[in-house]
Amino acid sequence: MHQTLEQVFGYRQFRDGQEAAISAVLAGRSAAAIFPTGSGKSLCYQLPALLLPHLTLVVSPLLALIQDQLAFLQRHGIAAASIDSAQSRDEVADVMARARSGELKILMISVERLKNERFRHFIAQVPISLLVVDEAHCISEWGHNFRPDYLKLPDYQREFNIPQALLLTATATPHVIADMQSKFAIAPDDVVTTGFYRPNLHLWVEPIAGRDKRRRLVQWFTERAGQPSIVYVTLQKTAEFVAAHLAESGVPAQAYHAGLPHDKREAIQRQFMEGRLNCIVATIAFGMGIDKSDIRNVVHFDLPKSIENYSQEIGRAGRDGAGSQCLVLANRDSLNVLENFVYGDTPEREGIQHVLEDLQSARNDGQWEFLLTPLSDASNIRQLPLKTLLVQLELRGIIAPRYSYFAEYRFKYLIERQDLVRRFQGERQQFVAAIVETSSRARTWATVNFDAMYQQHQAERGRVVTALDFFQEKGWIELESKQMTEVYSLLAADFDAGALSEELHDYFVHHESTEIARIHAMLDLFASEDCLSHRLAQYFGDARAPTRCGHCSVCAGHVARLPEPPPLTPLDQYDFADVCGEFVARHLEARGHDPSAECLTRFLCGISVPLFTRLKARNIAGFAVLEDHPYAAVRDWIRSRIEV
Repeated sequence: MHQTLEQVFGYRQFRDGQEAAISAVLAGRSAAAIFPTGSGKSLCYQLPALLLPHLTLVVSPLLALIQDQLAFLQRHGIAAASIDSAQSRDEVADVMARARSGELKILMISVERLKNERFRHFIAQVPISLLVVDEAHCISEWGHNFRPDYLKLPDYQREFNIPQALLLTATATPHVIADMQSKFAIAPDDVVTTGFYRPNLHLWVEPIAGRDKRRRLVQWFTERAGQPSIVYVTLQKTAEFVAAHLAESGVPAQAYHAGLPHDKREAIQRQFMEGRLNCIVATIAFGMGIDKSDIRNVVHFDLPKSIENYSQEIGRAGRDGAGSQCLVLANRDSLNVLENFVYGDTPEREGIQHVLEDLQSARNDGQWEFLLTPLSDASNIRQLPLKTLLVQLELRGIIAPRYSYFAEYRFKYLIERQDLVRRFQGERQQFVAAIVETSSRARTWATVNFDAMYQQHQAERGRVVTALDFFQEKGWIELESKQMTEVYSLLAADFDAGALSEELHDYFVHHESTEIARIHAMLDLFASEDCLSHRLAQYFGDARAPTRCGHCSVCAGHVARLPEPPPLTPLDQYDFADVCGEFVARHLEARGHDPSAECLTRFLCGISVPLFTRLKARNIAGFAVLEDHPYAAVRDWIRSRIEV
């Protein structure tokens, strides 16, 4: 272990916590490493991967994380690769071949890849020593960034006979840690936490009116010219606006957000990493997994989404151990924007009932098949909360996931059809000939007919998919698959859809109130009269932090009194027909009934849901006209108008 640390990674000794986590893994036990951002969690799987006999499978939530870690592994000569949606067919086939042959030590994927039928066929044939779950707090619905698909990882571990798991995260409260531990059967002694206190991070919360923030930001960076810095904002348009203002004021800066083309994001990130650009103004899309050790400033121009997000984002500063400044320009101006993100993820009760009735309509088949996007559109539930709804139905024993498959496979011959058939003998040749004969062919592409293969040749779908993958691997065909179909077993369909939709809606409303409380807990932290470093560590269950750090705004004698947002036009001064009339007419025409109060509130607050995309709601008069008002107040105002 120590020899590998020095020879491969070039380190003379382990950092705090690393040796304990690595030792547990090498002893054959599952473990969790809960270290602050930048404390070397990745080494806890990278080093064991070299010493374990088989493949280490790493599940990570973001492509940026995967790419950054791959670059590090490749620099150290470690055989690692990823499979992701940005790759060509040939690149994916090459990675699969290297994994099958045993050449790869580490394979990195997103959790969604495990629902891919072709990937599941492949991974079932590859022996795996260790399952690594990066950003493991995503498995807990009590944590931030909950990802419903992460709940299935313990089942995947059993399905693929992976003997042990390693969970990695920087932001887990005691409640979330207990959840992670129970889901993966990790012994208490193998949960390694090193504390959240970072003595080199100077935490400043500065109360400031919204109109003064840009001026203060320019002043801050003028005093720190040339220092690598990240400015975090909530919205893409704010990133563009603030970056342009900094540049005009003599501070070279670039906006970075998910709305930019992929190649432009890559170029900006590369310039930042190489020191050719020192200031990035970003939404939270930037920074995950960014291994730049000398970031000296992290400024929150807008409020972060939660204490967990704040901790994660400031954790990108000062990884080299040198002093770094973390500034929050704090007021309540953007509070409603943060809350609106939460409200938009709460499905309407009618949407939940639509899903339940769709499920019940499949009771005679014994299984429920659907495409996620059409179901999201029909129920008007965003895809993430729809996935959460499906997980809740699983937990209630109503459905059980069977598999996902692409509804359509098509292929293009790269050799002559007859040549493909002639490469096989006997029964296999007959099977390959049947695929060729039953596949309907257009000018270039042939579409596979699974029903005909089963009815005429008793060929199971799985065998056909395996054959197609093999043909592609050999370079005989180019293969495409699309329209991901989810298949669930129906365990119980005799429930009362009305009553259950009410119960599930209550669950989402409770989750909504928990998320809103998380935002207000963050405000309480920033307005604290106690040491900020101590309060932050306390939130994550770290009792080892000093009660006074001596390097935060509270210790410097500046308790933050957050200014109230500027006064808003009273809701009673808006004319309901003016702001809602066109939308109500468009909704009535498209859906055959008036929109609900919830639907109207989302329209006026500018919260996107699938229905609004279909109705082109952004172009309708009144969209987002009340986005600065509290959601609950807008809803109450609408209800009073509808009831009248």
